[in-house]
Amino acid sequence: MFLTVGLPGTGKTTQARRIEAERGALRLTKDEWVKALYGDANPREATAVIEGRLVDVALRALELGVDVVLDFGLWSRDERSALRQAAVDVGARVQLCYVTLPADEQRRRLDARHAQEPRTTWHMSDDELATWAAAFVVPTAGELDGTEPIDPPPPGFATWDDWRRHRWPPSLPDARQP
Repeated sequence: MFLTVGLPGTGKTTQARRIEAERGALRLTKDEWVKALYGDANPREATAVIEGRLVDVALRALELGVDVVLDFGLWSRDERSALRQAAVDVGARVQLCYVTLPADEQRRRLDARHAQEPRTTWHMSDDELATWAAAFVVPTAGELDGTEPIDPPPPGFATWDDWRRHRWPPSLPDARQP
């Protein structure tokens, strides 16, 4: 399982496409699904559900012996730890693919992408980019090279699988069964 890690406009999808081509991997890019289903809207609740569904597809593909690229950003260590554990649980190896750029180059790329392919992305303000950059947790060297053990799940969760299902719910709130 390859996990693309980084902020918007840094080259995650380009990296994911390269891995897809080189490895014959199944590429699961969340933004493509959100755009196809919601157009210009980017609803947070729906995004989490779509990511969760793609994680489930990825885990099944890994069980079938297919390499997978999850192209989500994965800004938190908890997200990365949960996916690292899920991959281990199905007998797969994990490689984090961290991409980063200076903020001015990120802005330039986002503006160019929005101008050239507006149907594939959303406009992102400088304030949003700054907020997201402040929330992003840079992966450690041990996460990147796979030598760092996976953290225990956060308090309140017995397993990473429990946390993963909380972070990426199986359905939208109004679609859940009582």
